[in-house]
Order: sequence, then structure tokens, then C-alpha cells
Amino acid sequence: MSGREGGKKKPLKAPKKLSKEMDEDEVAFKQKQKEEKAAMEAMKTRASAKGPLSSGGIKKSGKK
Repeated sequence: MSGREGGKKKPLKAPKKLSKEMDEDEVAFKQKQKEEKAAMEAMKTRASAKGPLSSGGIKKSGKK
């Protein structure tokens, strides 16, 4: 018996999960998540088009 073959053998494939039916609340929740994701993507594209929000550069204090 070689060292590699010891122990419990793993199954080749995981069993398929049964498709469960979603009720109205779950369907509404999924739809709401999809709409929020689309809105977030739209905001990202608008924000990236305008460029950086701050003027950038090194901030200097008023003290000398």
C-alpha cells in the first residue's frame, strides 16, 4: 500500500441539487437585487466618466 492511496476516497462528482420552487417573496427579492445591481452599475459608469472628484495633489497645511 503506497502513501498516496491511504484514507477515504473522494467522490468524482457532487450530486446535483434539486431545483426548489421559489415563492413570491423570493422572486420579488431577487428582482429587487437585480434592479439595485443595475442601478449601481449605472452610477459607476457615470462616476467614472466625470473623472476624479477631488482636485488631487498633495494637501498642505496652513502652518509654516
